Amino acid sequence: MTDATASAGRPTRITRGSPADHPSIRRPLIRRPDVLIFLAILALVTIGATVLAQTGHVSTSTVKLLGKTLCLCLAALAMDLVWGYTGILSLGHFAFFGIGGYAIGMWLMWDRTELIVLDTLARNPLPATPLEVQEAIGSQIFGVVGSTEIPWLWAFAGSLPLQLAAAVLVPGIVALIFGWLAFRSRVAGVYLSILTQAGTLALSLWLFQNDSGLRGNNGLSGLQNLPGLDHVPQSTISLWFLWASALALAGAYLLAAWTVAGRFGSVLRGIRDDEARVRFLGYEVEHYKLAIFTGTAMACGIAGALYYPQAGIVNPAEIAPIASIYLAVWVAIGGRGLLYGAVIGAAFVSLLSSWFTGGGAPDIDLGFYEIRWTDWWLVLLGLTFVLVTLFAPKGLGGLVDLWTERRSRRTSDLGPDEGALRAEEERP
Repeated sequence: MTDATASAGRPTRITRGSPADHPSIRRPLIRRPDVLIFLAILALVTIGATVLAQTGHVSTSTVKLLGKTLCLCLAALAMDLVWGYTGILSLGHFAFFGIGGYAIGMWLMWDRTELIVLDTLARNPLPATPLEVQEAIGSQIFGVVGSTEIPWLWAFAGSLPLQLAAAVLVPGIVALIFGWLAFRSRVAGVYLSILTQAGTLALSLWLFQNDSGLRGNNGLSGLQNLPGLDHVPQSTISLWFLWASALALAGAYLLAAWTVAGRFGSVLRGIRDDEARVRFLGYEVEHYKLAIFTGTAMACGIAGALYYPQAGIVNPAEIAPIASIYLAVWVAIGGRGLLYGAVIGAAFVSLLSSWFTGGGAPDIDLGFYEIRWTDWWLVLLGLTFVLVTLFAPKGLGGLVDLWTERRSRRTSDLGPDEGALRAEEERP
């Protein structure tokens, strides 16, 4: 906690370890080294991928992979705020990611199907009535589950602004209701983790049903085809989404860095380390938990809305509890409690997973057994998690911190000890 007092004729005292004593917090947000380095690397990757794609050195699938990876980094950043900084191990945050994908996927399917139906009906000698158009759209979308009726969930599917709002607001509202009930009842620790996982499982099981209104196990497909842009090649659309994903991640990182650098972030860390003490000091712990839980759920909704048009399909399997567990593993590997650590972890696992499961890594023939990486990838991921936990508890981001600290000690000039100067200032 900050212990800063000011009196007439005496300098302000700042104890070691206080938030104001940290150089990255004293500086303005835009001048913090970690923020500047992150934004520079993100810009370099985005611009470099764009140039290489335009010159034909990078395929469209690779550009989509990078765009999807940036979306996963945004989800991991949100998970780090709620778990790494607040201590709430949510095993259901990927459900909000999926809700955002379903919201934008409904508009993509509806609008594209409507254009196809109108074009087909326009060839008939008699103009089609609105009811015939609606029935034709329902048959095209829901015929795969043996239905032609349009569920109430699709009432606003034809409006892009409303579906974009739903991609953000629906995850926020669900998180707000769930969080208010859980935090108000003082549910915490492993019990809260189990509760979030159970809610995620219930949602995925409901989505698997054909009468859920979201096409059951088939999910929403063909999302990579933007309505009215059939003349635009996928190579160009993939670059649009890459830039949109990069801008969303950059904005989220700035907002997250600003959040954890102020008093709000100090309270979050206090809740993580000693919730009872923070409550004793008079802070409304439930309000802080609810705010960060709801805000990160909305961030995951945005990430999902950008991810699934690049993936092309969203189905209930994407919202299964295992996906949220993976999200926690990414944060743990990257470094819990480090914003750039969460990004590093998500990018590392996403790109490595694509390489191993996409045929990039050659299979190893041992003579008596052939190692197929598509079958062994999850084992390798689990082994990586164990090794990082044992030998690098702060994750890959902690290794970056260790390197920068050693480098700063080697390049620092000789001079008075900082602690000695501070002790001198505190003398009356």
